[in-house]
Amino acid sequence: MTEPSTNEPSTTEGTGGYRTIRVERRDRVAWIHLDRPEALNALNVQLMREVVAAATELDGDDGIGAIVVTGSERAFAAGADIKEMATKSTAEMRADGHFGGWAAFAAVRKPVIAAVSGYALGGGCELALMCDIILAADSATFGLPELSLGVIPGIGGTQRLVRALGYPKAAEIILTGRRVGAEEAERIGLISRVVPADRLLDEAQEMAASIAAKSLPALVAAKAAMDAALEMPLAEGIALETEHFTALFDTEDQQEGMAAFSEKREPRFRHR
Repeated sequence: MTEPSTNEPSTTEGTGGYRTIRVERRDRVAWIHLDRPEALNALNVQLMREVVAAATELDGDDGIGAIVVTGSERAFAAGADIKEMATKSTAEMRADGHFGGWAAFAAVRKPVIAAVSGYALGGGCELALMCDIILAADSATFGLPELSLGVIPGIGGTQRLVRALGYPKAAEIILTGRRVGAEEAERIGLISRVVPADRLLDEAQEMAASIAAKSLPALVAAKAAMDAALEMPLAEGIALETEHFTALFDTEDQQEGMAAFSEKREPRFRHR
C-alpha cells in the first residue's frame, strides 16, 4: 500500500504532541493515522483520547471539509488493547469510562472516511463502523471476535452492525466471531467499496477531496440528516431534512451553487 500520490500535503502537523497517532492536512482533507505498530494499532485509552482530540479539533476547523482515518498496511486496528483491560473489574471499567470517549468521535459533524487495510477486528471494526464511508483494501479483514474473550463488543458494535446489515447477518458475525473478507464485506453492505491495496490511500484521498470541495454547511447538514435517519421515525426525519434544507437558503454557498448551475460553471464555495 503506497502513500497517497494525489494532493501532496500542503501542511504536515507532525506529532502535534501525539504519541499514538499522526495527523496531517492535504488541502481541505485531514488524515488521522493510527500509529501503534508494536500493537497492530490496538485501541488503548491513550489512542482513543488522541483520536478524539484530533478529530474534535479538525471538526472545528473551517479549512477542513473531510477527515480520513487509516492505519497501516498490516492493520487498520487489530482490536481493543486486551492487555490494558485484562485485569480490570466491572467497577473500574465503568469508573474510568474505558470506551466512553468514542462517543465524541462518532459525533463529529464532518464526513469521515475509514481507509482500511489488513485487520479491522473488534474495536478496529467498531471504529470503522463509526465512520461515514468505509473504503477497504482487498486485503482487509473484518470481525467482532469479542465473545471468544468472554465479553461482547463494547464500542457500539452490536448496535451499528445490526443497523448496517440487519439482525440475521449481524447476529451470525457477532455470535460466531468469524472473520469477513473485503469482498464479502462489500457484498453484505458492511463497507462502501473494495479497492486494490496499492490504491487504497489514493482512492481515499480522491474521495475525501471530492467531498471536501462541496459546501461545508451543506455537508454538515447532510450528515446530520442522515444520522437522524438511524434514530427517528420517517415522518420526523423528513421534517428534520426539510428544516436543514430550507436553512441552507440563507447561506452564501446556496446562492453561489445555484448561480454556478445557471451559468454552467463550477461553483466557488466559500463554506459559509
